[in-house]
Amino acid sequence: MAAFSATISDSSRFLSSTSLPHDAAKPKRKISASSSQCRRSFSLPKPFPLFRLSIVSQRGRGKSLNICVQASVADISVEKSMDTVHLCKGDMWAVHKFGGTCVGTSQRIKNVADIIVSDDSERKLVVVSAMSKVTDMMYDLINKAQSRDDSYISALDAVLEKHQSTALDLLDGDDLATFLSQLHHDVNNLKAMLRAIYIAGHVTESFSDFVVGHGELWSAQMLSFVVKKNGLDSKWMDTRQVLIVNPTSSNQADPDFLESERRLEKWFSQNPSNVIIATGFIASTPQNIPTTLKRDGSDFSAAIMGALFRARQVTIWTDVDGVYSADPRKVSEAVILRTLSYQEAWEMSYFGANVLHPRTIIPVMRYNIPIIIRNIFNLSAPGTVICHIETEGEDGQRLESPVKGFATIDNLALVNVEGTGMAGVPGTASAIFGAVKDVGANVIMISQASSEHSVCFAVPEKEVKAVAEALQSRFRQALDAGRLSQVAVIPNCSILAAVGQKMASTPGVSATLFNALAKANINVRAIAQGCSEYNITVVVKREDCIRALRAVHSRFYLSRTTIAMGIIGPGLIGGTLLDQLRDQAAVLKEEFNIDLRVMGITGSRTMLLSEVGIDLSRWRELLTEKGQVADLEKFAQHVHGNHFIPNTVLVDCTADSNVASCYHDWLCKGIHVITPNKKANSGPLDKYLRLRALQRQSYTHYFYEATVGAGLPIVSTLRGLLETGDRILRIEGIFSGTLSYIFNNFTGTRAFSEVVAEAKEAGYTEPDPRDDLSGTDVARKVIILARESGLKLELSDIPVRSLVPEPLRASASAEEFMKQLPQFDEDLTKERQNAEESGEVLRYVGVVDAVNQEGRVELRRYSKDHPFAQLSGSDNIIAFTTTRYKEQPLIVRGPGAGAQVTAGGIFSDILRLASYLGAPS
Repeated sequence: MAAFSATISDSSRFLSSTSLPHDAAKPKRKISASSSQCRRSFSLPKPFPLFRLSIVSQRGRGKSLNICVQASVADISVEKSMDTVHLCKGDMWAVHKFGGTCVGTSQRIKNVADIIVSDDSERKLVVVSAMSKVTDMMYDLINKAQSRDDSYISALDAVLEKHQSTALDLLDGDDLATFLSQLHHDVNNLKAMLRAIYIAGHVTESFSDFVVGHGELWSAQMLSFVVKKNGLDSKWMDTRQVLIVNPTSSNQADPDFLESERRLEKWFSQNPSNVIIATGFIASTPQNIPTTLKRDGSDFSAAIMGALFRARQVTIWTDVDGVYSADPRKVSEAVILRTLSYQEAWEMSYFGANVLHPRTIIPVMRYNIPIIIRNIFNLSAPGTVICHIETEGEDGQRLESPVKGFATIDNLALVNVEGTGMAGVPGTASAIFGAVKDVGANVIMISQASSEHSVCFAVPEKEVKAVAEALQSRFRQALDAGRLSQVAVIPNCSILAAVGQKMASTPGVSATLFNALAKANINVRAIAQGCSEYNITVVVKREDCIRALRAVHSRFYLSRTTIAMGIIGPGLIGGTLLDQLRDQAAVLKEEFNIDLRVMGITGSRTMLLSEVGIDLSRWRELLTEKGQVADLEKFAQHVHGNHFIPNTVLVDCTADSNVASCYHDWLCKGIHVITPNKKANSGPLDKYLRLRALQRQSYTHYFYEATVGAGLPIVSTLRGLLETGDRILRIEGIFSGTLSYIFNNFTGTRAFSEVVAEAKEAGYTEPDPRDDLSGTDVARKVIILARESGLKLELSDIPVRSLVPEPLRASASAEEFMKQLPQFDEDLTKERQNAEESGEVLRYVGVVDAVNQEGRVELRRYSKDHPFAQLSGSDNIIAFTTTRYKEQPLIVRGPGAGAQVTAGGIFSDILRLASYLGAPS
C-alpha cells in the first residue's frame, strides 16, 4: 500500500487574496475614527489565515485510486485588542442588498454605486451578490472538473474574462491594477484547486462552497473601488471572517449570532468605516471551514447583518417593483403590496410567491427591523415594506382587506388514506407520515376531519408513486383486513393559498373565498387552515388553478364585482347597449365598484375579441378594422376563459333561435346569460324547463327582463309577487309597443293601413310589419309570463288573433303586403266604429288566465276610462290580478318599445347580475 499527499500552502500564490482587503498585509498603522457616538483608535488586522488543500490517497493491490479533497480555514481568533474601535449599532446603519441582476454589468454596478452614494444614511452596509450568472458558472466549473471534463479550463477563462472586462469598464489607475492583479492571482489558485478536483474525481461540499464564493468576493471588491471613486471611503468585508453558521442536514445554515457578533466587533475594530461593502452568500462554520448560505443566501446574509448591526432597515434591491398580490404572469391585474407583515411574507414565500425565503425574515423579526423590497430599475416605485403590523387601528377597526395575497403550487397529488379502522386508533397518523418520511417525500398540506375516518395530504406529483407504494406496504395488513378501505391517489392537483394577517378573527373571509370559487364553478378537493388563521389553503384541479386564482384575486382585489362581457348582436339594440355601457362604465366603477369589461363583440359575420377589454369609444371602428370571421363557440370560449376575470356574462341581443339554443351549454360552463331574445323561453316546453332547472341548481344566472316589456320591470315584478307568496290569478296587458302605437292612433276617420304605414315609416314596426301584426311576438310574451306563473303551456296552445288578412299572409314581400293592405281596411274599421259607438276603444292584448291555466292573444274592447284606453305613443301596460291585488290590479306602465328602453332593460339586468355577484346595493 502506498500513500501520497500534495499540499498547497504558499501564501504568495494561494488563497490569500480571497480572505482580506488588499491593504491587509500592509504594516500596521494607527488611524483615528469618530462618529456621533464613538471615538476610538484601532489597528489593522493580520493577514487572514490561509486555506489548505490536501489530497490523500491509499492504493492497494488491484484497488482504484481514492482521493479525498478537503478545505479548511485556520482559526479566526477574536482576541481583545487594547486599542480598538467599538462598533456602534442602531438606527444610524442602513443595510442594502444587491442581487446578481443588480450587478450584472459594469453599468449596473455604477448604478448601484450611485444609489449607495445618494443614500443619506449616516452609515451604510452593502451586501452584494456575485455578478449575474457567475454563481452558476462557478458551479459548472466544479461539475466539469469532478467529471474530468477538460473544458473546465476554458470555462474558468470565461469567468476571468467577464470580471476583467467589467473591471476595465469601471476602474482605472492603481485601483484597476490592484484588482486585476488580485483577480489573476485568484484565478491561478482556482486552476490549481480545480486541477486537484479533476484528479480526485469528486469534491467535498466545503471545498465546493469555497470555490463558488469567489464571485461574491470579486463583485464586492469592484463595487468598493467604484464607491471610493465616487468620493466615499469604504471598506469591503469578506463575511467569512465575520459570519459564523452551523450547516444543517436540511440544506440550510443556522447563524451563530453570539460568535458572529464577537467576530464583527473584532473586524470593525480593525476596519472602521461608514460604508462597508460585504459579500453575500458566503460564511464560515465554527471550525472556520468556508461554507455558503445556499440558494437565496445573499438575502439571508443581508438579514443577518441587519440584525448584527441593529440596522434601521434592510433594503433588498431586485428587478421587480415589490411583492405582488398574486403572480402577475397569471393575474395581469395583480397589484404591488405596499406593506406585508413578517408572517404574511413567510406564508406567501412558502407557497411559491416571489417573496423572501422564510429564513431571511427570522433574523430581522427579532429586532423589528423592516425589510424593503425595491426595484433598482424603477427607483420611483416605493416597493414593499415587510415589517411588524398591528392588526387593528387605533379605533379598533380593521383598516384594509384581511387578505393580502394569493399564491399557488402546481404539480401536486393528493393522497387519501381512508378507513373506519383509523378512528380513535392512536399512532395512525404517525405511521402514515413515518412512511412518507422514509421515502423522503415533502408533505405540502395535511387535512383531517374530526371523524378521523381519513387523512388527506398533498405531496409533489413526482414523489406520489413512492409515497403510495410505501403506504400500501406499511398498511398491507390493515388493507387486507378491511380496517383501511383504500390508499387513493388523486393526481393533477394544485394548491391555492390565501394569506393575510388580518384574516385572524375576521368573520366572513372563508365565506368570501369559497363563494368566489363557487361562482367561478371551481370544485374544492381539500381544505386546510391553521389556528393562526394567517392562511387558508385549498386544493383544486390543476386545470382550474389559474381560474381559481383569478377568481379569488378578483373578489378581494379588483372592484367588488368585475365582469367580463360578450355582446352578441351589435345591431340596433346591441349597439345602443354598447353606447350606454361606454357612457356609464366609468361612473359604475368609481361610484359603485362595478367593473364591466366588454371582452368581445360578435355579429353574424364578424367578431372583435380583446384580452383586456374593448375601447367602447371606438368599437364600431375596431369591429371593422380588426374584426375576424365570426365563430360563436370560439367567441364564448374567449370571453370565458382567456383572461383573468372569473365572472363571465354573454348578452344575446339577437332574435336568433340558434343563439338561444346555446344558453344551456353556456350556463353549464358557468357563463351567465342576459337576453331580450324570446326564443329560448317561448320555445319547446321541455327545453325551457331544463334551462330553468339548470339555472336554479347552478351558481350561474339567467336574466331576461327585456323579453317582455322592453325596459319595464314585468318579469321581476311577477317574480317578486310569487316569491313573497302571492298567487297569480290573471295577467293582462298590451305587450307590443308597435301595436300599442297603431291602436292608439287608429281613431276617427283614419284607415288601419294608413296607421300601419305611418308606424312603419316611424320605425316602430319590423321591416316586414306582418311580424308585428301576426301577433306571434305577443304570443311569445304571453307564454313567457304563463310559464313564469307556473303554467306548462306550449306556444301552440295559445290562440292568436292575427291582424294579417288571410290572403296577404303569403305575399311575396313587405312592399307587396303594404300595397294590398288597404283592400282589407273595412273589417277593422267596422270593429272600431262598433266599439266607439259603445264608448269603447280597441286594444290588442295578451292574457294569461292562471285560474283556467290558459293563455290567448286577442283584439279586445275597453271602456274609455279603463287604464288600457289611456295609453299614448308606444307605451305598454300590464295588469296583475292576484290574491293580494284582486280588487285593484297591480299595473306596470311605460315605454315598451325602442332601442333605448330595450337596451336600458338589458343594462338593468347586467347591474342586477353585478348585485347578485356581490356589488353594493
